[in-house]
Amino acid sequence: MLFACRNEMRDITAFDNSLDSLPGVSAYDIEFVYSDSAKIQVVLSAPTMHSYEDEDPYMEFPDGFKVIFYNDDMTVKSQITANYGINYRERRFMEAKSNVVVNNYDTDEQLNTEELIWDQKKEIIYSNKFVKITTGDGVLYGDGLHSDQSFTNRHIIKPRGEILVDDDE
Repeated sequence: MLFACRNEMRDITAFDNSLDSLPGVSAYDIEFVYSDSAKIQVVLSAPTMHSYEDEDPYMEFPDGFKVIFYNDDMTVKSQITANYGINYRERRFMEAKSNVVVNNYDTDEQLNTEELIWDQKKEIIYSNKFVKITTGDGVLYGDGLHSDQSFTNRHIIKPRGEILVDDDE
């Protein structure tokens, strides 16, 4: 018996290119812990993580993620959650998308937006999308923001909303 097979070059190339988009590693129910001097600084957890090892290695969190920031005394100072995320490891740069929520537990404030960038090298977060910030004194809206990663020092782009102001201040 003799068998023969013939493939078109475009089909072979398409198959080869599709292999490049497959993750090198997939993991489920993951937790990364970053510590400094034996003190936990940041914990990232996610139900699903895909790791890609290309020219710009990255980890994708297609089912969402949570990042918790800790004080030196191990109390939670802030947290970021989103329905989707991508983290570029070498650049130390993370994008959060879809139902992004940032909580600052020190000030009891919450940020809601649809996209947020976390630059881990600079320790800042920012967004160029609509933002809503809920505080104990009211709700602020804006067309974006820049903040430190703990969400304590921030600048809102085109702010609007109502805030309760104490006459004694």
